[in-house]
Amino acid sequence: MTEDLLTVGRLANTHGIRGEVKILSYSDFPEVRFAPGKKLLVVPENGSAFDVIVESTREHKGMYITKLKGYTNINQVEKYKGSLLKVPSTDLVELPDNEYYFHQIIGCAVYTDEPGTEPLGMITEILTPGANHVWVVKPSKGADILIPVIDEVVLDVDVQARRVTIHLMEGLLS
Repeated sequence: MTEDLLTVGRLANTHGIRGEVKILSYSDFPEVRFAPGKKLLVVPENGSAFDVIVESTREHKGMYITKLKGYTNINQVEKYKGSLLKVPSTDLVELPDNEYYFHQIIGCAVYTDEPGTEPLGMITEILTPGANHVWVVKPSKGADILIPVIDEVVLDVDVQARRVTIHLMEGLLS
């Protein structure tokens, strides 16, 4: 497959005996990703990937109980437990201004707003502990730097240039 794929969920388990599956969503837009008629690529741990079409879905206890077209019995879906669910990267949901997908941010170089400074490091991970995200920045040496994603700190994000400019608030590097 030549196009880039985005992981939108994992087939966590079966549900009942009529072929329904429980999906753990990795998407901010599960109501779009798992809507009836949507095509998903099932990527089993061992075996070849294949397309499925969502017939119906409903949210239940933080998971999505989903019926896939053509699957009517538990024996047809049980072997796919643990499989990842992917969509083409061209199937992105449009985001509002100043919001970004994780894959657009991870790998960006982080610079401070001080003129002529070297990059602090590279964003390697995004934590979601509560009110705001936290970017984990890996410097060339030393411990990781945690950057809160708030307006007072993040000044500019240029996903094309893979560059983020931040303002170092007092105590941020201590």
